[in-house]
Amino acid sequence: MDIVEEAISFENRKMTNMSTSDRVAASREAKQLILSLNEIYKETKDEELMDLMKRLTAKKKRIEIRLKGRPSSM
Repeated sequence: MDIVEEAISFENRKMTNMSTSDRVAASREAKQLILSLNEIYKETKDEELMDLMKRLTAKKKRIEIRLKGRPSSM
């Protein structure tokens, strides 16, 4: 499967009802996809790739916030 298609598939995947281990795996997968896309972007400078990387990064951050928990107010 093409890395771009894999990234789009990951982006469209539902992230509800995930266990902690599922969230860790999803975060690692997102990181791997972003790094792979970055290697392609370095060669092509394609703006669509940059937009895809930004969307994946936002999704990865949401997953990580959920993993770490939101800071509670004191």
